[in-house]
Amino acid sequence: MTKRIGTAPLNGIRVCDVTQNLAGPFCAQILADLGANVIKVEPPGGDLGRAWGPPFWGRDSTLFLSANRGKRSIVLDLKQEGGMEILRRLAGSCDVFLHATRPQAAKRLGIDYASVKLWREDVIHMSISAYGQDGPMADQPGYDPLMQAYAGIISVTGQPGGPPTRVGGSVVDFGTGMWAAIAILAALRQREATGEGAAVEASLMDTSLAWVSYHMMGYLATGAIPGPMGSALGSIAPYRAFPTRDGHVMVAAGNDAIFRRLCAALEMQEAASDERFATNPLRVENRDALDPIVEAATSRLGTAELLERLQAASVPASAIRSIAEVVADPQVLRSDMLHPVPHPEVEEYRDVSLPLRIDGARPRGEGLPPASGAHTVEVLEELGYAPGEVGALLASGAARPASEE
Repeated sequence: MTKRIGTAPLNGIRVCDVTQNLAGPFCAQILADLGANVIKVEPPGGDLGRAWGPPFWGRDSTLFLSANRGKRSIVLDLKQEGGMEILRRLAGSCDVFLHATRPQAAKRLGIDYASVKLWREDVIHMSISAYGQDGPMADQPGYDPLMQAYAGIISVTGQPGGPPTRVGGSVVDFGTGMWAAIAILAALRQREATGEGAAVEASLMDTSLAWVSYHMMGYLATGAIPGPMGSALGSIAPYRAFPTRDGHVMVAAGNDAIFRRLCAALEMQEAASDERFATNPLRVENRDALDPIVEAATSRLGTAELLERLQAASVPASAIRSIAEVVADPQVLRSDMLHPVPHPEVEEYRDVSLPLRIDGARPRGEGLPPASGAHTVEVLEELGYAPGEVGALLASGAARPASEE
């Protein structure tokens, strides 16, 4: 049973989310899960991420569904003055303004920090960009795989000598959303103390560099350029996937004691007493001699038997599992990370919860990802527009309800 949080940490905080695709929406979803009132501003036609499929689940892509629960959606045409006037009024009512527009385009549109601060003096203004707010690449577009290439993530991913390989998850987009949310939380805390707003920033490039921090520091320390190592880690051995009779098992012998237990479990007595493998630095140095010994031992066993031996010896290990196996796993089901949500159109709808707990409960935004423009009229009325004004705005196309999307 899901435990609910008594008081959501961000209860009372309003967020104006003018982002599309993945990084910005994921940041705003984190805030919604923590209790913020998030109003998602979409362009005519809706967030581009809605069409990033297949796969689709119901009307929208699963990518969109993964990053937009708990929000309300309003559709505005910001090319019309009426649309911009609504945005100004909306932003003036919000504690946080979040956009992912390139710096110069943000200034032209009038949603940069200097402009938004005129609408609300103490606003927390988050700018998410590809390459940052200044520098020679600042106004270039960027997407997750481009940044994995640009920042060197792809260069250390995949098999040695193999083709360029992208990390399978959108780690740059989701990571940037996380860092943006952390920055917003810090700025809100600072505002409590000072009463002042702040301009905060996050970028896909900065996130990508953070993901390869120890690779860059290793290069700076030694001058050696790291490359792909498959499932292995350059600084620990044995620490990679090893073959079995019917698959592969990831083995993580993270210290000398675990290595000795591994040797005992696999009956590798000679390796246990070999001075070349006495410490982790020596094992890393002599990896080419050690790996074939471990491979010979693991390949004699089936996956289930190998895992049984290693678990009995307290050696960290896991089979290489498919997403289907992960979804059906008892530990994953127990975690409540895959959360069932009643859906009017989709049977057995589930989404992935925020990966943290507060007092034992996983914070979650109320409601499913919204249909594009589902709350346009509701938000306009909330902002003080009279019925006649709402009708005029809808008639002009400056604002659009769900029925027109």
